[in-house]
Amino acid sequence: MRYNIQPLKDNDYEDVLVGWWKDWRWTPPAKDFLSDKGYMVYCDDEPVCAGFMYVTNSNVVLLEWIVSNFNVKNKKVRKEALLTLIEFVTSVARGIEKKYVYSLLKNPSLISLYEELGYVKGEGNGQEMIKKL
Repeated sequence: MRYNIQPLKDNDYEDVLVGWWKDWRWTPPAKDFLSDKGYMVYCDDEPVCAGFMYVTNSNVVLLEWIVSNFNVKNKKVRKEALLTLIEFVTSVARGIEKKYVYSLLKNPSLISLYEELGYVKGEGNGQEMIKKL
């Protein structure tokens, strides 16, 4: 299997990602809430997962809103695609001389993947808070 990463295209939000979030019974974030630095991982030509990289003015890059294709039932393919995405963003962050990659995670499987790549858990006492202005 061959994995490759492509920047998200303008129509991927409506044509792909909203459906994926709904398939997982998640409320899709508003498009303007998402970074313009989004990436899709493909296995051969099939889109498997995507996520968004937020570059801050500190030494932190955020990797957020990761979602996978519910219809990819091969867990090995989905796992390898997610690992590819996390490793890619980590590499980009290192390349732009950031010191940290931060993700707010709830999904135990995704947390395990991060740990597999050497990420460590934070305090875990948080609750996400959002105010629409």
